[in-house]
Amino acid sequence: MPIVVAPFLGFALGAFLAWVAAPSVARDQGPLLMSRPFVIVAFFAAFAWLPVAGYFLAFHGDWSYLYLVSWQRVPSAVDLGLVLLATVTVIGGFSAAARPVRRRRFGAVAAMVLAPVALTMAIVGGASRRLSISGTYAQFHGDFGTQPLVSSALGSALIFMDCVLLAATGWTTYWLLRLDGAGER
Repeated sequence: MPIVVAPFLGFALGAFLAWVAAPSVARDQGPLLMSRPFVIVAFFAAFAWLPVAGYFLAFHGDWSYLYLVSWQRVPSAVDLGLVLLATVTVIGGFSAAARPVRRRRFGAVAAMVLAPVALTMAIVGGASRRLSISGTYAQFHGDFGTQPLVSSALGSALIFMDCVLLAATGWTTYWLLRLDGAGER
């Protein structure tokens, strides 16, 4: 996924996971940082979201920056900061949605999910031509040596990482829902 949209999707995903964990979050009135749902979401952010966001920046940096800047000219500290920001936004989305979840204001949670997704869709839609090409910054701007995304290693990696992210999200959702069942016994 492009690092340009990763923070928005991360926030939306965190808010979605808070919605999924609503019964557990609402029942546990203690500090959010000490709750089981928070720990599960933090593990998801660290062990699923961070590697997916970091992979594309590390191995397909120019594409991840939408060919707006040459990845070679961006300091590695900026790359690291952006990947960490994308990771923290999952936790931030979860934390921001926890208060409305505890108050049963699911309209606010839905807005926290839908607004970043809509913004992501607008960015991806506007950059669809750029995102459909695999190459370097110089190749993209020089119009030589690029490949269509679907027939490139980047395309294969995108499919694989999306499957990993989908599986990790499903697994996280499963455990968040299971917390609710465990609390009712």
